[in-house]
Amino acid sequence: MTPTLNGRLQTRIFVVLTVGVIWTLIVTPFLPGIDRVGDGYEAAFQLLAIVLIAGLGWELVYHGLQQFRWEKDWPALFGLLTGFNEGLSTWLLGVSFDVRVPGTAFLILFSTTWLLLWFWVNGPMRVFFIRWRYQGGRVF
Repeated sequence: MTPTLNGRLQTRIFVVLTVGVIWTLIVTPFLPGIDRVGDGYEAAFQLLAIVLIAGLGWELVYHGLQQFRWEKDWPALFGLLTGFNEGLSTWLLGVSFDVRVPGTAFLILFSTTWLLLWFWVNGPMRVFFIRWRYQGGRVF
């Protein structure tokens, strides 16, 4: 079944708040240019919040674009490539909200988090949540 808009939103919230939080806790102390771990965690979780909130808006855009496709969905590779526009928008929103994180640290944090979330949704999520796929991507 093709994920519905509601299912996409639920999946994004669930995956960012579980896999994204766990990964952020693991990787943040090792990011370059972070002087104090506490400051690093503060910035990293602010960025993760931006990814979540802005991502919900992006899901609306993606849903609108998918309405022009025959199957109302797109290949998994398109989902991976959306990381570029989401990364850029997250960086710009982070700068506008004065989230202080070095560029290299942001690039490492965002790209590894994005890849992990994408791999999770396209792999283990389908194994551990068997009905997720058949319920239009709804988690709750």
